[in-house]
Amino acid sequence: MATDTISGLDALEIASQQKVPGRAARIWAATWPKLTALGLALAVWQVVVWSGWKPEYALPAPNTVATDLWNYASSGALWDGLLITGRRAAIGFGAAVAVGLVLGLAVARVRVLRAALGAMITALQTMPSIAWFPLAILLFQLSEQAIFFVVVLGAAPSIANGVIHGVDYVPPLLVRAGRNVGAQGLQLYRYVIAPAALPAIVAGLKQGWAFAWRSLMAGELLVVIAKTTSIGVQLTYARELSDAPRVISVMIVILVLGLLVDLLFTKADQAIRRRWGLLDHA
Repeated sequence: MATDTISGLDALEIASQQKVPGRAARIWAATWPKLTALGLALAVWQVVVWSGWKPEYALPAPNTVATDLWNYASSGALWDGLLITGRRAAIGFGAAVAVGLVLGLAVARVRVLRAALGAMITALQTMPSIAWFPLAILLFQLSEQAIFFVVVLGAAPSIANGVIHGVDYVPPLLVRAGRNVGAQGLQLYRYVIAPAALPAIVAGLKQGWAFAWRSLMAGELLVVIAKTTSIGVQLTYARELSDAPRVISVMIVILVLGLLVDLLFTKADQAIRRRWGLLDHA
């Protein structure tokens, strides 16, 4: 009796397709660990408050902070601050991306520049961003330019290093193949080197954003400009007024903004890996 037999890779593929969960199941699988971690953090916070380790005015309870956060989100102060901080972040990170990409490509492909600047870029990356502010204030006083200066210096080296490492790991055979089919100069970078180095470049951009965000927050805490109510300035004012619920509320806003941007970079990384066949399309 003739029977159809499925074996080998075909059987594995069919089995894997049969086990693919639905969208709702995937969303829940990705969400419940985060909700659990959040619940545990709130529980520990509440227990510490009940222990009396610090008085209520210094360490308010989660429900107190939640009420203040709701009032903060309902007011215009939050959105005014987000507008100013978001504009600074976009401009500073955009400039850092431009500088980092150009510098990274130049250093990666020109040996003289690699010898001259390679170690310096790594040294700049390890330098704390806050250490640049005394010089920035001397050069630009308490101004937007001082914050912009530090944000770019904080983020550009990480982006440049990501580009350098990405280009370094492009297979030479791939570059030779591109040249054989006529890709030269900018075309070689656009169609061969940049796509091959893209995962490392995205990783560098993600790390550069982390440095830019930390630099910006430090800058807004240190460089208080008149008539501006950025997120960092609001945090400073809350601390000066000993308003603990508002301090924690602003810190939560800063944390959520960082998580949202990190999510965007994670989605971009997953899209690249899926395009390369490193992730299941399902």
